[in-house]
Amino acid sequence: MTAVNGGPAAQVDEIMVMVQAAVAGTEHEARVTAIAERLRGPLRVALAGRVKAGKSTLLNALVGERLAPTDAGECTTLVTWYERADQYRVLAELRDGTACALPFRRADGALQVDLAGRDPAEVSMLHVGWPSSALTDITFIDTPGLASLHDEHSARTRDFLAVREASPRDADAVVFLMRHVHRVDLAFLDAFMDRTVVGASPVNALAVLARADEIGAGRIDAMASASRIAARYAADPEVRTLCSSVVPLAGLLAETGLTFREDEAAALRVLASTDPDVLDEMLLSASQFCELDASDLTVEVRRGLLDRLGLFGIRVAVHAVLDGSATSGAALAQFLVEQSGLPALRRLIADTFLPRASVLKARSCLQSLHVLAADVAADDPALSQRILREVERIEVGAVEFARLRAAHLVATGSVEVMPGDVDDLRRTLMAVTAHEAVGIDVGADTAALRAAALPAIARWRAVAGDPLQPPLVVEAYEAAARTCEAIYARA
Repeated sequence: MTAVNGGPAAQVDEIMVMVQAAVAGTEHEARVTAIAERLRGPLRVALAGRVKAGKSTLLNALVGERLAPTDAGECTTLVTWYERADQYRVLAELRDGTACALPFRRADGALQVDLAGRDPAEVSMLHVGWPSSALTDITFIDTPGLASLHDEHSARTRDFLAVREASPRDADAVVFLMRHVHRVDLAFLDAFMDRTVVGASPVNALAVLARADEIGAGRIDAMASASRIAARYAADPEVRTLCSSVVPLAGLLAETGLTFREDEAAALRVLASTDPDVLDEMLLSASQFCELDASDLTVEVRRGLLDRLGLFGIRVAVHAVLDGSATSGAALAQFLVEQSGLPALRRLIADTFLPRASVLKARSCLQSLHVLAADVAADDPALSQRILREVERIEVGAVEFARLRAAHLVATGSVEVMPGDVDDLRRTLMAVTAHEAVGIDVGADTAALRAAALPAIARWRAVAGDPLQPPLVVEAYEAAARTCEAIYARA
C-alpha cells in the first residue's frame, strides 16, 4: 500500500475514513474497505487489443520476465491481474463471489495455470501474485483478445472495459495494442471510450503499434519506419480523440532481450561468422533460414532463435555482432531491448500515467462511491446523501479533476474550441509538469514560470468570460485558467 499525500486523493481518503466508520459491521464494510485499498494501491493498467496483437508479450516485457502465456490456452481467454505479492500465488475469482488458489508451474519460462477441472465460464478472473519490483506502482491487467472467433472470449474484455453507471471501472488506465489503425480498430477504441470521463479517455489511454518489427517485412530499418508511422497516427485528429499518444513496439524483441541467454548470444556469433553471401540468403525468409545445410548451427537451434527473436531480431542482432557494437550476451540483451522500443514505451507510461496516478485512482474511487451511495440509499438515506455531498464537493473543488475533465473534452472533440487554441489547450490541460503547461523550458526558474503563467491566465480568462461561448467551451477554458493560476500561486 502507498501513502496518500495531498491533492484530491487525500480528500477522498478523508471521505473513506468517514464511510468506513459509518458502514462498520454492515454488509457494505468489505466493499468500502476494497475501495479504500484501491486508493492506496498501485495504478491499475489494462492491456487491450485484438487477437494476436501481442498483449501477453507486452505484459511480459513490462514485467521483465515471462509470466503471461502467449499460446492459445484456456487461461488466455480470462481477464488476468498481475499484482505485486510477497510470495508466488494464483487465485481464481469465481462468478459466485468465492475465490480459490490454483496450482501453477513454469513451462518454457511462461506461467502455466491449471484450472483444476473448472470450466473457464465459472471463473470471473485470475489474480497472479508475483514478487516483482515492476509491479510495485502498477498492476497490469491482461485481457482476452477482441474479435476472437469465439465471441464469449471477446465478451469478457468488452464486459471488463464497458462503461456502466451501476458498476465502477476496474482499470484506471488503458493501453490499446493495434497492428495497424484500421477502421475496425478505431471502432473498438471508440466503443470503449467513455464520453462522461469515468473510464477510458484520451487522458488515460495510450496506443501501441504492436509487432512493429513486422512492418516492411522485418527490414533492418523496420523500427524506424514504424516510428514514422506511429508519429503520423499520433498526429491524426481521429486517433487523438481516442488516445494521448502512439508508440511502436517490437514486443517479442523486448521480451527476449530481457530474458536473453548466453547460449543464444553464442549462436548469433556463430551465425555472424557464416559466409556473407550465404548469410544474406539465409536472412531472406524464415524457410531459407531453417534450411538443413544452410549453417553450422543445427536446425533446432535456428528455429529456437526464430521463436525467440523473429527474423527481424536475428537480422539486427547479427548486424550488431558484425559491426562490433554488441557481441556479448549482456550487450546483445541491452541492444535488443533498445531496438524493441520498450524504453520509449516505459518512459511514456512513467510520464503519462504515473504522475496522474493519484488523481486517476481518486477519480475511480469517487465513481465507486457514487455507486455505493445509490446502493445504501434504501437502508441509510442520510448516509447516502452525505456521501454524495462530499463526492460532489471534491469533484467541483479540485482543480486536478477540472483539468482531467477539460482535457477529456478537448481531446475527444466534445467541445469546439477556437482552432488556434486546440494544441495549447491540450498542452496546458494534459501537461505533467508546470513548465510544460505554460510552454517553457523545464530548467527555467520560478520567476520565468510566473512570467509565463500570467499572460496564459489572461488569455484563457478572456475567452472563458465570453458570454456567447457555450457552457462546455467555457468549462474547458476555465480549467486552463485555473491550472495556470495554480501554477502562478505555487511558483
